Amino acid sequence: MMDPQKSAPDSQNGHLTGNSRVVAIVGPTAVGKSAVAMSLAKRLGAAIVSADSRQVYRYMDIGTAKASREERAEVAHYMLDLVTPDETYSARRFQVEGRAVLARLAAQGRIALVVGGTGFYVRALLDGPALPRVAPNPSLRAHLRDEAERAGAAALYARLAALDPVSAARMHPNNLPRVIRALEIVESTGQPVAALGGHAIPALYVGVRMDRVELRRRAGRRIW
Repeated sequence: MMDPQKSAPDSQNGHLTGNSRVVAIVGPTAVGKSAVAMSLAKRLGAAIVSADSRQVYRYMDIGTAKASREERAEVAHYMLDLVTPDETYSARRFQVEGRAVLARLAAQGRIALVVGGTGFYVRALLDGPALPRVAPNPSLRAHLRDEAERAGAAALYARLAALDPVSAARMHPNNLPRVIRALEIVESTGQPVAALGGHAIPALYVGVRMDRVELRRRAGRRIW
């Protein structure tokens, strides 16, 4: 873990020590991940790949700490402003498009700084679970939501845990949209997500932290 006010991880001659060409910078909202990424990118000649489920949308700038035009002019940023707010953007699409970006950067010999954002998107991009192309099923989703209202979200989570324990372990029991989506995939494919394959991309993970009181203040300043 590192403090955003302190120096970036060790580097030598513009290259990260070790064999890592992908660095994931993770931490809570407003902790300073973007500032750390900008500092590292300038020192290493790296590119920044956003792994934020809201920054993919145009116009959603307030509260997301999306890179400014000036910052994008200094350092190449990817996976920003891809769709309009009325379009659907899935984790699977992010995985496919984000991995294509990482492949291009690797071919150029550049370090990629994956900045999250959204833990699920970071895992989809780097851990590599196969995310099947299962179209949304509005009727099934409505049925599952009704069931959650009647029996509680815990009942749906328990069903998912029985059908796909690996996926269930990766999400909070109260994250109803993700639980419903996982059940939708399992019921459509007839098998757990983990059974569908996939491969991971090696990465160095850097966690950013700060005092919790100051963190709350910084988060609040984004919207007040």
